[in-house]
Amino acid sequence: QLSDQQKMSESPLSRFRGVYLPPALHPLNKTLVKGGKWKDVDSAQEKRRSFLHDFCKKYNSRKKLRTHLVHLVSRIYVEDRHKVLYCEVPKAGCSNWKRVLMVLNGLAASVHNISHDDVHYGKHLRKLDSYDLKGIYTRLNTYTKTIFVRDPMERLVSAFRDKFEHPNSYYHPVFGRAIIKKYRHNANEEALKTGSGVKFKEFIQYLLDSHRPVGMDIHWEQVSKLCYPCLINYDFIGKFETLEEDANYFLQLVGAPAELKFPKFKDRHSSDERTSAEVVRQYLKELSKEERQLTYDFYYLDYLMFNYTSP
Repeated sequence: QLSDQQKMSESPLSRFRGVYLPPALHPLNKTLVKGGKWKDVDSAQEKRRSFLHDFCKKYNSRKKLRTHLVHLVSRIYVEDRHKVLYCEVPKAGCSNWKRVLMVLNGLAASVHNISHDDVHYGKHLRKLDSYDLKGIYTRLNTYTKTIFVRDPMERLVSAFRDKFEHPNSYYHPVFGRAIIKKYRHNANEEALKTGSGVKFKEFIQYLLDSHRPVGMDIHWEQVSKLCYPCLINYDFIGKFETLEEDANYFLQLVGAPAELKFPKFKDRHSSDERTSAEVVRQYLKELSKEERQLTYDFYYLDYLMFNYTSP
């Protein structure tokens, strides 16, 4: 039995453990789509939706993904004007998606003059877990829910390049130092002090270690654990590989202003080569066959859910 004080201190949302939202496949409302040029994008969208729906039915998420409701929706951004819910998947266009949400919300006039820091540290956008229980359920049931995903290995390598191959005042001292200390034999003092220069193989050793010296991070966490696609019935599944056409079609679906287009620019390190299948191949060469297999196994659900081909 809880004391009155315990009851007071406990968030009402934290008691909703094991919530199951049936992934019913609702038809997309296409009444706001103008012109006939979206036929192919729409056809791809319907295939992705039914594929995920069928996968989740087979997977039987009731048993596998029991979690707090508040955790379930903690990565979902809310745009109330156009009734949009967007689940953030880092390294799959999320910075530009947040810019778009800020414009839709009336917080900025254009996507082109919003800085990276403003996007990620400005606290302009609300997340779904900041609403009360009724607010969360109402939005889950009535808003258009979208998720944008990316080939898991490409996303992983992109995250490594971004966080460890460029100066970074958070990832080097927090993750880099712990990784070098545990996985690099005979590490020199400079590396142990700064955490800079983590090798991809060391990063993978950390990722696959059940006793990681430092926790997981959203940039390489599985999409299945960031957005729970078998518990939340996403209406729209975009892919990084077809980012612009998917995003611009989605903006039509939700009735965004005609002049608002998804931005094409690369958010940071714009001179770097984009992380492609060929770039990924070069990084995977640094791993043993067993490490490559275990890394694939780590993202196995993401590969299955979103119908990506194994590398």
